[in-house]
Amino acid sequence: MHLHAADHPLIAHKLTVLRDRDTDSARFRQLTEELVMLLAYEATRSLAVEDKQISTPVSDFTGTRIAEPRPIVVPILRAGLGMLDGMLRILPTAEVGFLGMVRDETTFEPSAYADRLPEDLTGRQIFVVDPMLATGGTLAMAIDFLLARGARDVTAVCLVSAPEGVERIERDYSDAAEVKIYTAALDERLNEKGYIVPGLGDAGDRMYGIVD
Repeated sequence: MHLHAADHPLIAHKLTVLRDRDTDSARFRQLTEELVMLLAYEATRSLAVEDKQISTPVSDFTGTRIAEPRPIVVPILRAGLGMLDGMLRILPTAEVGFLGMVRDETTFEPSAYADRLPEDLTGRQIFVVDPMLATGGTLAMAIDFLLARGARDVTAVCLVSAPEGVERIERDYSDAAEVKIYTAALDERLNEKGYIVPGLGDAGDRMYGIVD
């Protein structure tokens, strides 16, 4: 497993504003999109490409294009939806799939309630987007789902991550597949409620508000 924790002043600045409890939902969504674009630039460095012959106004040229089959971006519902636009600005030709997962706030265990993905993911590069990598349970379930359908190249893009979650993914998937994590920050720890410290709170609620 490969872990990349961003070290860039722009990312650090935007993430600080994102963490601030006084940042409203509209600004939170905007900053999320901006951060994801910066992370996606790094996360797509190993994107599969192929040669493409073109003619410039001056001469023939062998360029590069994203190889087929196209990569798939998979947001984890609901908070992952807030990261989708940022990924698609960098990868506009990517296909989009969806996984719906929810965490039990007592046991911290995830459960899946929806999926919209091809049955066969063999040979596809998958980019899973989810703001928080906390216990690692949700990401692990998503990876298991993708591996069961033939995927072997999975990149997770997260805003903040906890050491406990990273350690779980490294432990569980060190040999099973090529799994990479790109995060804006590796935070201190999880608290007794399973929240990342210092974290940024519940990303879904901060993006979209709380619907009773």
